[in-house]
Amino acid sequence: MKWNTALISIRSMPDSYDIKKLRPERNKVNPEIPYHFLHEEEPDEHGNLQQVNTIFLTGKECAFECTMCDLWKNTLTTLTPAGAILKQIDYALARLPKATAIKLYNSSNFFDQKAIPISDYPGIIDRLQSYKKVIVENHPNLCGNACVEFNEKLGGTLEIAMGLETIHPDVLPKLNKKLTPEDFREATGFLGRNKIQMRAFILLNPPFLTDQRENIEWTFKTVQFAFECGVDCCSIIPTRPGNGIMEVLKQMGEYVTPTLDALEEVFERSLALQQGRVLVDTWDIGFLSDCPQCFEARKHRLEQMNLTQQFQQPINCNCNY
Repeated sequence: MKWNTALISIRSMPDSYDIKKLRPERNKVNPEIPYHFLHEEEPDEHGNLQQVNTIFLTGKECAFECTMCDLWKNTLTTLTPAGAILKQIDYALARLPKATAIKLYNSSNFFDQKAIPISDYPGIIDRLQSYKKVIVENHPNLCGNACVEFNEKLGGTLEIAMGLETIHPDVLPKLNKKLTPEDFREATGFLGRNKIQMRAFILLNPPFLTDQRENIEWTFKTVQFAFECGVDCCSIIPTRPGNGIMEVLKQMGEYVTPTLDALEEVFERSLALQQGRVLVDTWDIGFLSDCPQCFEARKHRLEQMNLTQQFQQPINCNCNY
């Protein structure tokens, strides 16, 4: 498709209208079935490998329509029906093995009552009593007393994963996230005072930052900032195209695809800080490399470093030079 970039103002500051206008079709989803679930392993804050059940819940689309986000593809265009989340959790848990931790990711904000009805909270809490840790995603500006009350009723501990994305002063405002670094610092301070653990999602190569060297440096600076704010875990995500507006930005030269070299470097440097857990998202990262000789080995190395939180020797290949 040839995009008509004359109709949009995304070079300066994209807004929700620009972002939504360029979207492809969303996926068909069932409000009574999670759109995905899986069992995985992940190190806990003590370095011990924990078994994790992850459920990707189907619910109302996020109110924050971020420039780079494609999670809306598996959301509803209406409010999440009362009781639907409980049916989805039951459906997934009946098909998942036992685990010590659970992630409830809803492609939105867990404490947005339009996405997760407050009437479902008691049923959710009841279903999660056997888990030592419950991890949910939430916008920093929506972290308030509801988080504290939910945490107090759990059998285990609550961890809230928040999208920080980048602290680059020119880039963050253009992501349509309605967030500042100070907002993030305030949210982490509130959660920390209330004994709630925190995880930060951080982007490698967000749109509007096109120099590869700068992308590495700003990703690393953002990891440092997150740890300084008291975050327990940083998850580094390579920014990918696929939501409509990102293709336009790439065509305009406002987005460059991350490289596998860059992901490896920022991961290694962030691990070396030894200030908390660092994970990299290896889901569907084939777009980072065009070398069939080394890609699988390099991906496996990243996955092992995720599990062990230890540096491993790089994979040598002609494409590295």
